[in-house]
Amino acid sequence: MNKTKLMLTWMAFLALIPVTGQAEILAMVNYESKPETPRREGIAIMDVDPASKNFGKILNDIPLPGDLVAHHIFYNKDLSKAYITSLGNGALHVMDMKHVPYHIKKIDIPACQVSEDMVFSNDNKTWHLTCMGSSNVIVGNAQTDQPTQVIAADSKTQFIRYPHGIGLQEDIDRIMVTSTIRPSDLGDPGETVTIIEASSGKVLSTHKLSDKPSPSGVATVEAVFLPEANPPMAYITTMFGGTLWTGLWNSDSKAFDFAQAYEFNHATQNVPLEIYFNKKHDRLYITTANPGHLNVFDISQSALKPILLKSIPTAAGAHHVVFSPDEHYAIVENNFLNLPDMNDGSLTVIDMTTFEKVASIDTLKKQGLLPNSIILMPKWHHDTAH
Repeated sequence: MNKTKLMLTWMAFLALIPVTGQAEILAMVNYESKPETPRREGIAIMDVDPASKNFGKILNDIPLPGDLVAHHIFYNKDLSKAYITSLGNGALHVMDMKHVPYHIKKIDIPACQVSEDMVFSNDNKTWHLTCMGSSNVIVGNAQTDQPTQVIAADSKTQFIRYPHGIGLQEDIDRIMVTSTIRPSDLGDPGETVTIIEASSGKVLSTHKLSDKPSPSGVATVEAVFLPEANPPMAYITTMFGGTLWTGLWNSDSKAFDFAQAYEFNHATQNVPLEIYFNKKHDRLYITTANPGHLNVFDISQSALKPILLKSIPTAAGAHHVVFSPDEHYAIVENNFLNLPDMNDGSLTVIDMTTFEKVASIDTLKKQGLLPNSIILMPKWHHDTAH
């Protein structure tokens, strides 16, 4: 064998050897400083892969205005832009994910105070944004990012009141919006969901999600449609009610039928928040912030009757979750509005094959910083429900 053939053979052999130390899963974690430390906000790009040599390290730190109080991060449909909602100054900021270094642009939306959740149309032309402080929903052009419509609260019926969670189901031309809490003091909790016609912005109806006398104070918080469900169906969590509800589309009445699907044990778990699914859509995941759990439900037999498989302890304030692309790991962000007993500040890594906690990322916590949400970078992002 001549030297050239020998070299080619050796290179081919090397190509077959796994490259160690190259594993990584990158996530964006927006954070803010604790009240007792100098004010600081930013987005940390962190490696959350337990197999990586950079596990838990901050690889890039993107500063944010200190008065923003950045809350959630959402991608548009083609993952080209990341939208940052805020509880403080400036309702919405957008980051071009195709341009490195990343640049963040402020979107002027005077009618929106205390921005919360966003949804995008399938054609990536329209977004809807809930504004809990101004009790309305903003419709925007997802190409120019200019607001095009304000869906405001009805002065008589208050259909849209402290809107937080929002779900969009275009097949039936419907939007579902929750009624949560007054943002100034976390008081006056709502108990309803509002149904809006997506194409027109017309408010159609409101529905109480509690069996208790009004005002029940259950605080409906998140509303997420189960992907590919037929008929369409949404899950809704009640933050103070400690319950999970379903809204099943009735094609005859052109309306949703609502029912309570699960009640968390207040003695062991309180404040159910975020809703997620696996790729097969036969598992439902719900976080509870107090004392902090990730709950795994089986919905393979009946989406209307989730069966609890496991409640996995995380840390105080379990809130947002991301899953590794192979769904082997769940990474839970543990902080909910920096509230007492719900502000641990860590990220919990869970092995989803054993339902056991395998690591805690305390990188931000050790610096006196609190994560507010987590989302995987576009290369690893695979969540179709949000």
